[in-house]
Order: sequence, then structure tokens, then C-alpha cells
Amino acid sequence: MKMARIDVISSCLVGTTSTDATPISRLELTPWDLQLLQFNPMQRGLFFPKPESDQKSYILHLKNSFSRALDFFPPLAGRLAAVPAADNSFFYFVDCNNAGAEFTHADAPAVSVSHILEPKYIPEIVSDLFPLEGYCNCDGLSKPLLGVQVTQLADGVFVGCTANHAVIDGVSLWHFINSWSELSRGSATISKHPVFDRWFPSSMPDDNRLFPLPALEKIRYPPPPLMARVFRFSKESLAELKSKANSEAGTDKISTLQALSAHLWRSTTRCRGEEDDLSSQEVSIMMAIGARARIPLADGYFGNAFNSSFTKMSTSELLERGLGHAALKINAHVAAQSGEAVIKTVEDWVKNPVVFQRFPPRKRSSVVMIASSHRHNVYANDFGWGKPISALSGKIEQFDGNMKLFPAAVAGGIDVEVCLVPETMQAMEDDAEFMEAMLI
Repeated sequence: MKMARIDVISSCLVGTTSTDATPISRLELTPWDLQLLQFNPMQRGLFFPKPESDQKSYILHLKNSFSRALDFFPPLAGRLAAVPAADNSFFYFVDCNNAGAEFTHADAPAVSVSHILEPKYIPEIVSDLFPLEGYCNCDGLSKPLLGVQVTQLADGVFVGCTANHAVIDGVSLWHFINSWSELSRGSATISKHPVFDRWFPSSMPDDNRLFPLPALEKIRYPPPPLMARVFRFSKESLAELKSKANSEAGTDKISTLQALSAHLWRSTTRCRGEEDDLSSQEVSIMMAIGARARIPLADGYFGNAFNSSFTKMSTSELLERGLGHAALKINAHVAAQSGEAVIKTVEDWVKNPVVFQRFPPRKRSSVVMIASSHRHNVYANDFGWGKPISALSGKIEQFDGNMKLFPAAVAGGIDVEVCLVPETMQAMEDDAEFMEAMLI
């Protein structure tokens, strides 16, 4: 069906509530942050029931509490800055200048929550529920580092956030949203304050923590021919996957997430290979391994803190040796990502800095990437009129093989937002082994 349009009612820049000097005037970017300067931003959003109060009243309330939340997270009201260095390179950091985050109010009175959540595939209109369209992280040199769009639907409200991934990761973004919702409910302060102390390996002296990088280039790609769908795994189906993986591997150390990741990896690879002989091809699963607990970092550490890590094997090994074998490989690889391993990865980057590019919309891919986390505190975000109905991400990050995890609305389950080229998506839906794992 063709969706009705979404109309933007107003859009403005919102700063902190005080014009006084913020607690932090400049935030240095760490290697974790810098490598994402040319990458895609993050988009996360929540559906809510319709408030009983009138639209003008609750929009103003959300805008005011948004400003108060920025008081505690001043970098998100700032801009990226670049200082010239030698050889046409630049030092990049966050100028906490209170230039403002974007707050947009939109209206879609002919679109209901069910119009978006009930179709098999995530509809195109979802792109219009998020602000800062066509954004790349390097746009933060002139555009807001955070944008929020509140869209009034026929029977609900969608709150969508677009955040600069060179400044903030999923843990910190949900920390901000959690804090914003606390303040919106009437709290005078937030329960967990962000920590802006920067982390660098101890091997790096204090006076050598700036990294010259070339001028940033925004690479544009045409819209990819992709399909996205949410697959829902219940607590019971996840327990069965975990039990099967451990039984096949002869162990009890494979986690629920590792079993699910192995299932997604094997299923996607199997469905990608129906048209071609890929038996000798090497395939990969990419996981962002969290660094906070491994180093460890202070609770509330603000910014990126991860280790991008690949597990690889041949297609034939992955498909022929079963779920347990794949899950055990993932388990061993994750176990090897100790604090020392994470630190070494950062130290290696410092010796040879590389800035990731945006994912191109390639026709076919051999990679599955597991992103986001089912452990994020999603369903506690009550802004004052009820808990979320569902969560969804935007389309700006999508590429073939990208899979984002969300906690399910029913405790214990995991929702997996899967993005694939159309022929692979169709094959997945026709794949009995994949689909039956959700029916338990």
C-alpha cells in the first residue's frame, strides 16, 4: 500500500537550558571515535501510545526535557571541529559550543502504528520518521551531532533519533534516551551521569593523543536494492537454539547470543548460496565486541568503546558442520577478545590510522554483521504517558547482511532487524530450518 506523507510542522536547534559555560568545552576523539568519521550515523526510534494531553502540550514538554537532558550531555549540543595539522591533515575533536541539537515535530495523521509494524517488510516511510536525512558522520563539522524527530501518528507517537556515530555509540545513545525519559517523567536529575574522561592506552603519553587525519570525504551511494524485516525470537525459541548449539558442540559455554548469531550466520550464508557455488568461498560474521567491561571503563563512559571483530570460515565448513560448530567458533573468538586484545587493536590503529567508509550497496555480500544489542534498556523509556510499544532503526545504516538486535517487548525474547538483498530475503523466508527456529 502507498503510505500517506509525513509533514514536518517545525524544526529548530535546541541547546542546553543554561547559557553559562558547560562542564566541558572540548571533547577529544579517541581512536574508536576517529575511525568512524566517514561512517554512517546511528538511527534508533521508539513507538508509543498516543498521549492523552494535546499535541502542542506534550511536544513542548518533550522539547524542554530534551534541552534539560543536553545539560548533562553537552557534547551532543556541539559540533565536530577540525584544526589544521601538517601535510594537509587535520586534528578532529568535538567543540562543545552549544550550537544545538535538532528537534523536529512532524505529523502523519493518516498513518497508524499498525501501518508501519504489521507489514511483513519495514516500509519505506520509516525513512521519513528520522531527522537529518542523507547524513554522514563527517557532516557533524557543520550539522548537529544529534537530531530528534517526534512524529504524531493517527494512534501513537514515534520518537526517532539520528546520532553521529563518531561521537556516540549505542550504549551511550540509549544512556542519553534513558536520561531524557527520566527528566520527561519529572525527575530533577538523572540516575546515571555520563563520564567524559577519555580513554587511551597507557602506552600513549598524554602529550601525544592527537591523530592527524586527511580531510574527510562524504561518499554518496545510490539507494540500495534492499529489503528489511524484523524476525522475532521468543525466550523459548532462544533457549532451544542455545541448547541445540551446546549439545552439538559438547559443551555448556555457548551463550544465547552466540547461538543466535551462529543461526543467523548459517541461515544467511545458506540462502545466499542458492544461485552460486560458494562452497569454497570464505564467509565472515562481524561483531562489535564491547570494550567497557573488558578494559574496564567507568560506568557511564561516553563515546565509542568497541572492537570490530571478524570470525571467518569456508562456506562448506560453516554449513556442513552444524550450528554447534559455528557457535563454538564464535564463542572462542569472543573469549579471545580480552582487555589486552582490545588495547592492542587500538595501539595498532594508532600506528596505521584507518577511517572506515560507509557501507556500499553491493549487489551481494559474504558478510553478516551483528549490531546493536538486546541488552540495551529500551522498554523502560517512558516519557510520561506509557512505555514503548516497539523499537525500530532507520534505513541510513542498511546494507546487505546488516542485522540489528533489540530486546523484544515480551521479556526474554530478541527481535532481529534483518537487511538483505531481495533474493536472499525470499530464500530465508522459504528456508524451513531458519523459520522453524522461531516457532518454538
